[in-house]
Amino acid sequence: MHPVHSKIDQALIPQTEVRKVIGQTRSGLDKLRKKDPTFPKPIKFGASRQAAVYYVIAELNAWLAAKIKERDAE
Repeated sequence: MHPVHSKIDQALIPQTEVRKVIGQTRSGLDKLRKKDPTFPKPIKFGASRQAAVYYVIAELNAWLAAKIKERDAE
């Protein structure tokens, strides 16, 4: 039996996968981040412009759930 990892909700997803999942280009994702202050903040590994960028999956799921809730409340 495998132990349950308490940090699994903090798993990361690369920005390239986030763009695919939400159907945005790189510039579209940048616009979304600027336009929507509730969109999760990225985590960047490194100081260079080319450094990999990731998002916390749980934060993305919470953001999406809030958007669905907003939509359904209308």
